[in-house]
Amino acid sequence: MVGLTALELARIQFGFTVSFHIIFPAITIGLASYLAVLEALWLWRGDAVYRDLYHFWSKIFAVNFAMGVVSGLVMAYQFGTNWSYFSAFAGSITGPLLAYEVLTAFFLEAGFLGVMLFGWNKVGPGLHFFATVMVAIGTLISATWILASNSWMQTPQGFEIVGGRVVPVDWLKVIFNPSFPYRLAHMTIAAYLATALFVGASAAWHLLRGRATPAIRTMFSMALWMVLIVAPIQIAVGDAHGLNTLEHQPAKIAAMEGHWHNEPGVGVPLILFGWPDMAAQTTRYAIEIPRLGSLILTHSLDGQFPGLSEFRPEDRPNSTVVFWSFRVMVGLGFLMLALGLWGAWLRWRGRLYGSAPFLGFATLMGPTGLIAILAGWFTTEIGRQPWVVYGLMRTDHAVSNHSALALSATLILFIVMYCAVFGTGISYMLKLIAKGPQGGSASGTADGHGQAARPARPLSAAPDDIDPAIG
Repeated sequence: MVGLTALELARIQFGFTVSFHIIFPAITIGLASYLAVLEALWLWRGDAVYRDLYHFWSKIFAVNFAMGVVSGLVMAYQFGTNWSYFSAFAGSITGPLLAYEVLTAFFLEAGFLGVMLFGWNKVGPGLHFFATVMVAIGTLISATWILASNSWMQTPQGFEIVGGRVVPVDWLKVIFNPSFPYRLAHMTIAAYLATALFVGASAAWHLLRGRATPAIRTMFSMALWMVLIVAPIQIAVGDAHGLNTLEHQPAKIAAMEGHWHNEPGVGVPLILFGWPDMAAQTTRYAIEIPRLGSLILTHSLDGQFPGLSEFRPEDRPNSTVVFWSFRVMVGLGFLMLALGLWGAWLRWRGRLYGSAPFLGFATLMGPTGLIAILAGWFTTEIGRQPWVVYGLMRTDHAVSNHSALALSATLILFIVMYCAVFGTGISYMLKLIAKGPQGGSASGTADGHGQAARPARPLSAAPDDIDPAIG
């Protein structure tokens, strides 16, 4: 790829694979907990609607889980292929953390996944519910270890450098590093919020087509309750995360805010929109609200925080990218809050399922949770630059000695293969969603517990003869 260095290509390749991978675990985390709630409600109330929704979303969960595993393997291998110097430097910390994720979370998920997907008619309802809960817990444990590793790279502690390599001396400090609690909370809530939007959009799509079955109405109602509750919590957690980032990574905050210079005794404005110019060291066309930046980040109208000009040019993140990725995330977050509040008002008026404008808005909001996760991930990772381990190892010292030609060839191959493989998987998931949840009679014969049998192969649940009008 003409004009790009080997370092830039390696970063693009890793960013591409991570961007594909992160959407699948996010939905997996949310759906696993959603399935546990549905089965609990089914066992408690005996309402077949919850059973039917469990059968429906477990099929989509199975496809999503498989794609998450495959995409994660490819991403993990790049630590050894494209970032070998990073692995040599920090592998004594990141390696065990990833191994703990496999030994605890992945084995837990794999051990109970078969029971969850295929054991509905083969084990008792209590054991099946236990398997579902274990899979949900496994997804949360997996997120914990992965975010512990990434958070350590952002705010490293609990180590010594011996012979040019990182050596852990306090694993509790390594795991519970300063940014870990905020990142774990922010990402887990984001996964739940993205899943609620995904589920709600699926229901809204069917409601717009006149399919107001009890199952569709129930999953739409549950999704909107989740959005209403979780969206404001996420905004509060994001604010706390920002204050933590200001303490430990002030250059990232300056890049996110497009803030270059402080004026003595004058509060920092909040720049709503603008175009950060890295060469000119200014944010052009800025639309500002005076002092609001200080109020948000220092809780004082006159408080100040470092501007980008206070850091050496080679230590500054790319403000042009980070400024806008941050605003995409925040803007979508406020749209999610608006969706939840609008839904609450319509619920109070008794029009939740019949307002076409609201249903259209809910449908369009379906992918925004995943887009916000990607935008937040770009903000976090690009804002960390030029460091791969903040303050310890620069990114250009971590990359392997590959030629630009080799990295160009593999990047093109990744793009082609990912679009083919994961495009097929995503298309299949959308096909399942277009079919919608089926009643007990469509799911199979009843078992000894009075529960409808699920198809024996959840990955074969979508027939090829779906109505073209909805396929």
